Amino acid sequence: MLEVQQISGGYSSESVLKDISFHVAKGELFGILGPNGSGKTTLLKMISGLLPFKEGSIFIKDKKLSQYSQKELAKIVAVLPQHSEHAFSYTVKETVSLGRYAHQSGFLQMWTETDEKIVQEVMKQTGVDVLQNKNLGQLSGGERQRVNLAQALAQEPEILLLDEPTNHLDLSYQKELLDILKTWTRDGMLTVISIFHDLNLAGLYCDRLLLLEKGMINIQNKTNEVLKEDRIQEVYQTDIKKFAHPRVPAPQITLLPKWEKEEVEAVNITADMLQHRKHHIVLRSPIPLKTMSSGVVGSGLGWNQTFVNRHVDKGYSCSNHREEMMNYLREKGFDPLETVGMMTAVVLDDVSYKWMEHGGLSIFVVVTAGVGNAVDATHSESHSSEFIPGTINTWIFINAKITEEAFIQGMVTATEAKVRALKDQKVIDSVTGTYATGTSTDSILIAATQRGEQHDFAGTITALGKLISKAVYWCTRESIQKSQKRK
Repeated sequence: MLEVQQISGGYSSESVLKDISFHVAKGELFGILGPNGSGKTTLLKMISGLLPFKEGSIFIKDKKLSQYSQKELAKIVAVLPQHSEHAFSYTVKETVSLGRYAHQSGFLQMWTETDEKIVQEVMKQTGVDVLQNKNLGQLSGGERQRVNLAQALAQEPEILLLDEPTNHLDLSYQKELLDILKTWTRDGMLTVISIFHDLNLAGLYCDRLLLLEKGMINIQNKTNEVLKEDRIQEVYQTDIKKFAHPRVPAPQITLLPKWEKEEVEAVNITADMLQHRKHHIVLRSPIPLKTMSSGVVGSGLGWNQTFVNRHVDKGYSCSNHREEMMNYLREKGFDPLETVGMMTAVVLDDVSYKWMEHGGLSIFVVVTAGVGNAVDATHSESHSSEFIPGTINTWIFINAKITEEAFIQGMVTATEAKVRALKDQKVIDSVTGTYATGTSTDSILIAATQRGEQHDFAGTITALGKLISKAVYWCTRESIQKSQKRK
């Protein structure tokens, strides 16, 4: 659809762009990235024919750009600039109607039913149909941007060139606009080439990206390759962290603020912060802790300050236990968005906790453990899938900075220690008669202060792993012993 071959040039004798080559296939949503001054807008103007280039060639549909008349080009390529000023006081509909100019013919250029249908359709698609009789001067910046987009779409282009299309748009309109463009490209109705300042939007919506640096191509490739952490840090000269989007297979970038690197006072999570109430155990941290959890509320990775282990009867049954748990937290004065909440059928007086330290590294572990629904995981097919409240809940608070790898390894280490405690206590799966490895709905939490010395690993033979193993084993065994004494 578009072929750029060794383009060089700019606004003066000194070239802004140097030796730029890339292609865009039909139906692609192609993003152009780069810091301010890297040549993004210059490149878009050259592709649209608004700015000449010194060297190289541009082909559109296998035909040289220079061979198109202005009107012929307007039937294929539409442009949405970053800023668009209108010298005359037009209404919204009149402005959008200007996009039909390339499709009109004859001296009088008569307005047709087709023209009217297309203008109404693109106004509706961009959400400006309700504004069509308003004057442009009465609109906000975001509304004017949507009018400009509608005007470009009214051309019925095959290629749409966008310079920061989400500029001035509210969050909902950014998503709506890009959702529309993505749908049209996937359906093969449109090829989109767009400049993005927002790397996350580019990562979410683009099929491929071109990264410019000082007027030259740094890389052009799929989004995940272009948005590599070290590359973006080097090109944009700022601290960032790359992570996977939680819902779709797309890279996302987060900025690391300067204060994140500043020295902060160490905070230790200890037994003094644990409170034992009639219906729940709660630990409140003075700072948000980075957490990985399988709790009913607050599962996954997050940042939390409050941790609740709630007692429920053995016969507890609820069709929507998450919503019921969130309501419980609200009733007790906890914010569900900042809380990890677990359930247990264990009598809370049987809780066991231990603070351990070695070589300046410390952890605090809390366990509630009963074995009424003990299961051997290797023979789990012998059990029904009926929901039973979790019986062994394990909290591990780490007074250090740890990596995501250490979070996962810490869970593995804690599970191994729990299994050993069950075996040493001779806990049997009542259905299979074999040693139990846990209960049917165990939950686990690892929470780290993310302050102080960093620990990259938490396997069984690492300094952190040794503390986790010992503390989880000790607390699990003691809590089981307390629970068994009640029988």
